Amino acid sequence: MKKKIKKIVLAYSGGLDTSIIIPWLKENYDNPDIVAVSVDVGQGTELDGLKEKAIKTGASKLYIEDLKKEFVNEFVFPTLQAGAKYEGVYLLGTSFARPLIAKRLVEIALKEKADAICHGCTGKGNDQVRFELTIKAFAPDMPIIAPWRTWDIRSRDEEIDYAVAHNVPLKINRETNYSKDKNLWHLSHEGMDLENPANEPPYQKPGFLEIGQSPENAPDQAEYITVGFDRGIPVTLNNEKLDGVSMIEKLNVIGGRHGVGLDDLVENRLVGMKSRGVYENPAGSILYKAHELLEMLCLDKDTAHYKRLISEQFAELVYNGKWYTPLRDALTAFVLSTQETLTGTVKLKLYKGNIINAGIQSPYSLYNEEFATFNADNSYNQNDSAGFINLFGLPIKARALMLNTLKK
Repeated sequence: MKKKIKKIVLAYSGGLDTSIIIPWLKENYDNPDIVAVSVDVGQGTELDGLKEKAIKTGASKLYIEDLKKEFVNEFVFPTLQAGAKYEGVYLLGTSFARPLIAKRLVEIALKEKADAICHGCTGKGNDQVRFELTIKAFAPDMPIIAPWRTWDIRSRDEEIDYAVAHNVPLKINRETNYSKDKNLWHLSHEGMDLENPANEPPYQKPGFLEIGQSPENAPDQAEYITVGFDRGIPVTLNNEKLDGVSMIEKLNVIGGRHGVGLDDLVENRLVGMKSRGVYENPAGSILYKAHELLEMLCLDKDTAHYKRLISEQFAELVYNGKWYTPLRDALTAFVLSTQETLTGTVKLKLYKGNIINAGIQSPYSLYNEEFATFNADNSYNQNDSAGFINLFGLPIKARALMLNTLKK
């Protein structure tokens, strides 16, 4: 039975999934008006020719929304300040792009008086949750259409067959059919030979890596860079003041040249299964390393240790699509308080996939050479440590005395 839905706003990337969704919606929802929305978070040339393609395949219009600045300032940098890495590795490139995209989908759907919002996420993936939790946060009664959960198509090969049958142009073929997600912050690769964790990623294969290159092909000469931070936000590169978008773009070029930021991991998806992905994160890896080094210098012990717990929780929330939640807001408030003294510069050496500390400076440094020196000093009385150890070890001593008494 045909659904009574007259207008649908579609999250449209022009990739395989969303390309065939337009004709599929036309066929299965009684020829509704399809308003496609592409949010530019740094996909680059992937947006070329999108309007013509969307209209040709059945959309009535296409919005292209440039949200790169919002993406960096409102999502990327707050997550960087939190030091959040999902399962200690993944820099959340896809995860924190989805809430921004979904929020704009809602805004356009309300403006267009749409009857539903549609996305092309699979029923096995995390993105369906990220999109739909955000939609619920801003339009709780909006119907959501997720074709992958209802249609008869079961594989990317069958998607290509459908595209061919409906004259939908594609930029991929069956031999280069990796599932990819690209934005300013990262590029992910999944599927095909990567589905077997025993297979080494084809880093040397022409066209596989798009942001960087294999460390084996990187220059034999190391390159030094200096990143300046203001309250945990990167603001200068080699003493040049840059906005966030330009900072990431330049670091992607520099880091990619030296083969840094390649992550190959098997992660635990929200829906329960393990998934293997290969990620390109040159700028992200550089900025995380620099930020971690500066925190090592400027945060006191208790705050630094507790922030690690917060970072892990923050990463879980972002990965699970819970950006627009009270807890994420509260954790961000904590993180911002820890960044008040995180101002300074970090010098790094990039060499064949490695990011090496080459010096940290900050006016808020808690490192005191007089306290830490192995040479003679007048700031630390080493005799004080005996009394401290006696008090610190009192519970251990008391237990040992009790056990000795029991043995007698």
